[in-house]
Amino acid sequence: MATEDRRTSPDRGRIRVTGFDASVVESREPLSSWEPELQAEEGKGRLHYAWKRFKSNRLALFGAVAIAVMMLVAVFARPIAVPNGSPILAGQVVQPISLAPADPAAQDILTGHQPPTTEHLFSLQQTGLHLFGTDWAGRDILSRVMYGGRWSLSIGFIAVAVALLIGVPLGSIAGYYGGYVDEVIMRVVDMLYAFPFIVLAIAVIAILGRGYWELILALVAVGWLPYARIIRGEILSVKENEYVTAAKALGARDRSVIVRHILPNAMAPVIVQATLSVGTVVLIAAGLGFIGLGLSPASAEWGVMLNVEQDAMARGRWWAGLFPGLAIFVFVMAINLVGDGVRDAFDPQGDAGRMR
Repeated sequence: MATEDRRTSPDRGRIRVTGFDASVVESREPLSSWEPELQAEEGKGRLHYAWKRFKSNRLALFGAVAIAVMMLVAVFARPIAVPNGSPILAGQVVQPISLAPADPAAQDILTGHQPPTTEHLFSLQQTGLHLFGTDWAGRDILSRVMYGGRWSLSIGFIAVAVALLIGVPLGSIAGYYGGYVDEVIMRVVDMLYAFPFIVLAIAVIAILGRGYWELILALVAVGWLPYARIIRGEILSVKENEYVTAAKALGARDRSVIVRHILPNAMAPVIVQATLSVGTVVLIAAGLGFIGLGLSPASAEWGVMLNVEQDAMARGRWWAGLFPGLAIFVFVMAINLVGDGVRDAFDPQGDAGRMR
C-alpha cells in the first residue's frame, strides 16, 4: 500500500532539498562588494558603465581637465565678435572676456625678441610685462599662445568631426550591404591608404591653397579612412547577431536597423580612434604650419609660430619656440591620456565587463 501511495503522490519525481532555510537566504550577506551596486543600477546601458570606469582613471581625468582648461583659455583669450558680413548680429560682441594680457596682433619692433620677464608681475602697473617674452615683431608670446589655441584646437576637433561624418556612413554601408558596394568603397580606401598621410595632405593644400578651411579639408581627405575601415569590421560581426535578424524579421528598414540596432553596438572602437586622432590631427596641422603649408605667417597657430621663429631659436632665443611647442606637447599628451582612458572604459574584458 505504501508503495502505491508513493507512486500516485503528486510529489513523485520532484527533488527535495533538506536543510534549506529560505529566511537565511533572504538575509544573507552580499556575495561581493559590487553586488548591491549592480542591483541598484539594473538596466543601465554600456555608456553608464564606461563612464564609471573612465571616472576611476585618474590620468584620464587629468587629461580631460587639461583639455578643458586649454579650451576655456582659447575661447576667453580675446573677445569674439560676429563678422560684419553676417546677416545676424553683425559686429556684435558675443564673448567680451579677454584673458590675454595683450593684443596678440599688436607689433612693436623695438621690443622684438625680449626674453621672459616678471619684473612687474605683482604691481598694478604691468607695462612691459611679458611672461613668455616677445617674438621678432614685439608681439607678446603668451597672448599669441592663448589666442592660437583657437586655431589649433578647432582644426583638430572640426577635422575629426567631419571625418567621422564621412567615414562612419560609408563604412556602415560597406559592412551592412557587402557585395559590390563593399568592394567599391573598400578599394577606394585602399587606394587612398597607398599615399602617406602627410604627402596627400600636402598635395591637397598645393591644389586648394593655404587657408583655414583648406587645411581642414586636406586633413579630412584621408582622415576618414580609419573610421570607415573600423566601423565596417565591427558591423560585419554585429550584423550577424540575433537581435539584428529579429529586427529584419519584424519589417524594420535597413536605415533603422543600422542606426538603431547596429551602430550603437559598433561605435566603441570608433570613439576610441576619434579621441586619439584629435591629437594626431593637431600635431599634423602644426607640422604643416612648421613647413610653411599651414595658415598665413601672421596667424597665431602654434605650428606657424614655430616656423616663423625657427631662425631665432637657432640664434639662442629659446623662448620664441619653447612655449608654442610646449602647448602642442601638453595638448597631445592630454588627448592621448583621455584616449587611453576611453579605450579602457569601453574594454569589454575590463572591470566593467566583469561587473556586468
